[in-house]
Amino acid sequence: MKKIKPTSPRVQRNREAAKQAILEAARAIMREEGVAALSMQELARRMDMRAPSLYNYFSGKMEIYDTLFRLGFNLWGQIVEKAARESTGFRDEMNRIIEGYMTFALDNPELYQLCFERPVPGFVPSPESLAVSFGILSYSRGRVEQFMHELNTSLTSEQVINLVIAVSHGLTAMHLANEPHLPVGQGRFGSLIPAARSMLEASLFGKGEDK
Repeated sequence: MKKIKPTSPRVQRNREAAKQAILEAARAIMREEGVAALSMQELARRMDMRAPSLYNYFSGKMEIYDTLFRLGFNLWGQIVEKAARESTGFRDEMNRIIEGYMTFALDNPELYQLCFERPVPGFVPSPESLAVSFGILSYSRGRVEQFMHELNTSLTSEQVINLVIAVSHGLTAMHLANEPHLPVGQGRFGSLIPAARSMLEASLFGKGEDK
């Protein structure tokens, strides 16, 4: 029986570097032409290789989408954890999340669309990738539950999370659709973050209260 030689560390490093280069090229296509416009032919052209060679690294376009979906949620998870780590309380953490969501979208528009919208017909994240996104949601739920005793609302912790998500996504989607060249805090919708925060605080803490 012929023995299969293990892959050397150098070969493995080269393979990982090639995969990262392919993912970067894929992200560039998605940014320039739209998330759903990714094609193996164009990707191969930009990588200066034949299209069949791409299948040595990824099983197909859907695996590339899945890898980028997981990357996007890992990056978003870092923002969520940083907001929790550096905040001075629920109000501050909520504000950091709203601003962080828009910042993530402006810095990574193709990942934002892939993770938080449904731009690719037929794409279904793998169980492994969904586990990453659900893990962040579970972490956020735990954070909100820690502060529920401070809130003056009939909403459940799940509804509080959904409310913050809806406000964050609404402002961000409108900002990207109208003034994606402007930074967080500027423009018709980016400048509404303080007002949105005040509305959320009034809804969750009660008007005139300072808990």
